[in-house]
Amino acid sequence: MDAALMYGPGDIRVEQVEVPECPDGGFVVEVGAIGMCGSDIRNLTSDSRSGAYPWIYGHEVVGRVAEVAPGVTAYRPGQWIYVYPLAHCLKCENCRSGHSEQCSEVEEYTANPGGFAQYIAYSSKRVDRGATFEIPDGVDPVRATLAEPLSSTYACLENIDVKMGDSVAILGSGPVGIMLAILARMRGASQVIVTDTNQARLDKTVQFEIDALVNSAETDAVSEVLRLTGGRGADKVISANPSTIAQQQALLMARKAGTVVFFGGVPKGSLTELDTNLIHYNGLWIYGHYASNTMQVQRSFELSIDPRFPADQLITHVLPLFEINRALELARSGEALKSVLLPNGEIHR
Repeated sequence: MDAALMYGPGDIRVEQVEVPECPDGGFVVEVGAIGMCGSDIRNLTSDSRSGAYPWIYGHEVVGRVAEVAPGVTAYRPGQWIYVYPLAHCLKCENCRSGHSEQCSEVEEYTANPGGFAQYIAYSSKRVDRGATFEIPDGVDPVRATLAEPLSSTYACLENIDVKMGDSVAILGSGPVGIMLAILARMRGASQVIVTDTNQARLDKTVQFEIDALVNSAETDAVSEVLRLTGGRGADKVISANPSTIAQQQALLMARKAGTVVFFGGVPKGSLTELDTNLIHYNGLWIYGHYASNTMQVQRSFELSIDPRFPADQLITHVLPLFEINRALELARSGEALKSVLLPNGEIHR
């Protein structure tokens, strides 16, 4: 099969490798469409595996079941499914307390070869735990690739209770930032502000219902957010990018007793200097957001395939697998909002 193998930072080659065997008690999926995530971009362009290469990344998988092991009845060949990358155990203390996103026995998707390939195998543990969702007839599998990044943004806004009348400032206009903006509006936010240092990315967001776009490379973003909110600051501020500077700015953009979210992870080893007096005296709530619980995963999948969600506007590029390096460049330049790769060519259902 064709697979995009990473041989080192930025060294991605589409080559022929063996099709994975069907594990005992598991199944194999023919990858129909796979989204390129911000974490994929970070992993593919850095020494993410400390020299342990080659490796296949990719986790926003939508495809058709190609093979099932004897005795497996939960899946059938030909069935189209979306596969959430993390399989929560639903038995550990974190899962049972409602925080399955912090599952202590989670099956890490990075431990197995990913979906930037024509086929991907899943173990018996995945069969036992599920976290897969059947794609109904008539639904474009490409739009279902948004279910994974949508799950974390959906969970974030639900967890911080963005509601009618809120002002929300989002630092970062990549796919995650735009999804946060769309969902904030859907939840009733009266004012949505998005900042970014990349004008090309900001230009892509004009089509969405965003009240203000701020180029923080040209304008003091903190002062502008304060001005736009009448000097009060935003009720909810979300740093949705890998910048420690943005995390510092987020504190200054929040209103007193407001909420600040650190959504985007920063490079390992990077530390953010925080004015804790500002946090203390302004009574700020600081929330570190990661992933989503099992119900939020399900609701996000349902939203991704709902025609009311603007998936077609978010997915700006659909490319064959052999153009994975182009997809990387489109993402880095800001020309693409969201790219989806088709490892097996055009989809026919």
